[in-house]
Amino acid sequence: SLKYMFQIMPGKKERGSTNKKRKREEVDSSGKHAEGATLCAPVAKKAKKWTNKVRVLVFCSRGVSYRARHLMNDLRVLMPQSKTDTKLDKKDHLPVINEVCDLKNCSKCIYFEMKKRQDLYMWISSVPDGPSAKFFVENVHTMSELKLTGNCLKGSRPVLSFDQTFDKSSHHQLLKELLLQVFTTPYYHPKSKPFIDHMFHFAIVDNRIWFRNYQMAEDGSSLIEIGPRFVLNLIKVFSGSFGGPVLYENPHYVSPNVYRQMVRSKSSYQYKHKVAAKHGLKQRKSTWKVPDDPLEEVFD
Repeated sequence: SLKYMFQIMPGKKERGSTNKKRKREEVDSSGKHAEGATLCAPVAKKAKKWTNKVRVLVFCSRGVSYRARHLMNDLRVLMPQSKTDTKLDKKDHLPVINEVCDLKNCSKCIYFEMKKRQDLYMWISSVPDGPSAKFFVENVHTMSELKLTGNCLKGSRPVLSFDQTFDKSSHHQLLKELLLQVFTTPYYHPKSKPFIDHMFHFAIVDNRIWFRNYQMAEDGSSLIEIGPRFVLNLIKVFSGSFGGPVLYENPHYVSPNVYRQMVRSKSSYQYKHKVAAKHGLKQRKSTWKVPDDPLEEVFD
């Protein structure tokens, strides 16, 4: 019947259309047209990889003051590549830190050490082969203490700026390379943000390294300080990690014990000078002779 014919015909058309689609799919899968031209598949973009896998261990010894602890926490916040660990016992020797870094899978280390609860020292080392440098930390001001107007995104990558004085001597060039490797945030680090909105500035003034952290304005015309602030007074540079032969020793460094002794001796010198002046006055008075007055016995 006609109804039966109309029911069959659409089915044949559908079969023909499906065969054409299959031929097209076969042509697309083979990558060739009837004329012999090839089809270029879209090239997949390579995923950006984190290649510079530098991790910095930032921790301290037992007995540090609250100011040193806040400074350490500020550096941890500013460095996404940093790792933490428990405080090191004072009885342990410094080479033990190399084993701690190995367990934490860290290749750099910043270690804070405090003596007499008032003298703060900072070790910056490349683990495990060195070199390493020991600094005396002065003029510490943390971010919570300063309350400056500058601000930056947490985890953003900083720009490192160095004074021209770093290129004038060999030991300063070594320190510059060491600071670059420690404070630089690796590219595509998982904890870092793809923004550059602040700058670490290292300047050499009065034979000391001055550290400042600035926010870069959006227009790039001004810098706004964020904090923290501290000054590093170099003591020695070692060829190994936390020890080894001494490569450089700062002749301008004066230990805090010697400085305090000089202050006490200066105050004691003032007291000794005062006592000596009194004693000299007594001796001079004993040598004085009052001349006789001829009118003294007139009314006798």
